[in-house]
Amino acid sequence: MYSQELLKPDGRPLTLYSRYPIAEGIQAPSPSNEPIQGNPHLRWHPLRGEWVAYASHRQGRTFMPPPEYNPLAPTIDPHFPSELPQGRYDIAVFDNRFASMTVAAHNPPVSIVETLPANGACEVVVFTQDPESPLGSLELDHLDLLFSVWADRTRVLGGHPHIQYVLPFENRGVEMGVTLLHPHGQIYAYPFVPPVPARMQERQQAYYQENQRGLLQDFIEKEIEDKQRIIYLDENAIAFVPACARYPYEVWIATIEPVATFIDLTPDQRRGLARALKTVTLKYDGLWSCPFPYLMAWFQAPTDGQPHPESHLHAEFYPPYRTQDRLKYLAGTELAAGMFANDALPEEKASELQAISVILEAGVRV
Repeated sequence: MYSQELLKPDGRPLTLYSRYPIAEGIQAPSPSNEPIQGNPHLRWHPLRGEWVAYASHRQGRTFMPPPEYNPLAPTIDPHFPSELPQGRYDIAVFDNRFASMTVAAHNPPVSIVETLPANGACEVVVFTQDPESPLGSLELDHLDLLFSVWADRTRVLGGHPHIQYVLPFENRGVEMGVTLLHPHGQIYAYPFVPPVPARMQERQQAYYQENQRGLLQDFIEKEIEDKQRIIYLDENAIAFVPACARYPYEVWIATIEPVATFIDLTPDQRRGLARALKTVTLKYDGLWSCPFPYLMAWFQAPTDGQPHPESHLHAEFYPPYRTQDRLKYLAGTELAAGMFANDALPEEKASELQAISVILEAGVRV
């Protein structure tokens, strides 16, 4: 992996990553030269026991610009700069202009509830320079690079004294609230372990203490033995519709053997995950022969400097559709009670995805 760190005119860092050497002399552009003014803060929710972020400057963020003003494509006209420069590189990472957390946050307002500065980070990860190339269309070594990028960002962000958890994710499709269609993801780095991964850690720690094995490790072993819901499998990685899926087309991707973070992946595990990721995204798009929306979230161990043998790096995909023309809305039981109701059996939806044939690379069909 090759990388180059640059500084934008507004003071935000930009890191370019590539499978090939990156030319020197690249200048980092920015849609605005004005320093970022946002100062987000956190407020404590006493009934839920969790933090809520407030970032009013996000109201002005970019919303569905025309293709000629795509802020995530390389700059064409220097009079109308985008976020990215021209040059030979594969992936770019930069601080979000409209971040809901920043390490520079300070002096939170006084409230009747506890407040804190939102000392975290929000980064944008542009997967490719090509606005028409989603994850499933990228070469396997490009996806392999993406896992190395997530590892590097985990290392960089997790090394900050405020950061306790690093969460890469991708919102794909307008159904997921996406406002920029160029293929990209985000990384949120939190000053605490957020509620969902905190609950996962709690369950995994309890299981490991009792069994000296990983909870997800044993769950994956059962899925492999059962065979019904597997979408992709090799000696290093697996993709499957979990038996406990909350969404009709939910899929998990994981290493077979547990690793705590992206940093801990071996080259073979990265390649296996790249093949699994390409398989899942291609099958999604092939299901109804159109771009398939989803939230992809990657869960890993906290960045607290402690060993986490109980943790198991994995992704969970949450697609919003339950049929080709019907969305699964989260409403009463899901939002109010926190209990999901699934209208389809995981085995049925796994069968639909298994039936989609895709080509991973020349001569390799799954």
